[in-house]
Amino acid sequence: MITNERSERAGEAGGTRPAGEQEGWEGWEEYAPFYDWENARTFGRRDVAFWRRLAEERREPAVELGCGTGRIAIPLLKAGHTVIGVDRSDAMLARARRRARRAGVFDRALFLRSDIRALPLRTRRVDFVIAPYGMLQSLTRDRDLTSTLGSVARILRKGGLFGIDLVPDLPRWKEYEKRISLHGRRNATTTLTLVESVRQDRRRALTIFDQEYIEHRNRKKHVHRFSLAFRTLSVPQMVHRLERAGFTIRAVLGDYQGGPWDERADVWLILASKS
Repeated sequence: MITNERSERAGEAGGTRPAGEQEGWEGWEEYAPFYDWENARTFGRRDVAFWRRLAEERREPAVELGCGTGRIAIPLLKAGHTVIGVDRSDAMLARARRRARRAGVFDRALFLRSDIRALPLRTRRVDFVIAPYGMLQSLTRDRDLTSTLGSVARILRKGGLFGIDLVPDLPRWKEYEKRISLHGRRNATTTLTLVESVRQDRRRALTIFDQEYIEHRNRKKHVHRFSLAFRTLSVPQMVHRLERAGFTIRAVLGDYQGGPWDERADVWLILASKS
């Protein structure tokens, strides 16, 4: 049983950056109130069964990087698994904890606020780590990715599995401004409209989404603005970085049913084991 629900702040990496550069962790606190509403209308749960199948083959616990509000963690917990969810956003983690309590699975959950570049977990004690749905693409600099892969390698047992899901089409998004992407009811008293702009930083391989959520609640209007940045690496580039960090590639897949990968696949999945 896991009983520690403290909000950890271990491993906060420092450093400076050029003025105006978007960090991948920025924007997620502001995104938290809208994350579940948006994902229910876009990506949804189509990858959940894939991660659940993998978890059934591994020893407990499963560690999820960037667990957010529990989109993957809660179904794993409901399936009887023990999950350690790691995220940098307090607001996201608060929602994950509430969802776990409502589902009656909080006793098997541990949600840690931490920087994934320095995971606050004991060395070589974990058998399964996942980075779902483009999570590693929030690492906007190569040194951040290198630190994260090293941190995962440090906590994994020999032979432990690291699963990565990359979103392939981000660099192909056309730039646009102020487009209504989503609109609908949140509940009986609230309507949400997402007005979105997309920018591409080709030099840094970044796709930046400028989000404006317009919330109409009880005849009052509230506007919430934030930006999210994602970096795209090719599968060969990610494979090279994994191998350099001490991993052996077990499979590269092109869908959540285990189909073969090619560059045109809608999904890029990499399964790597600790050498």
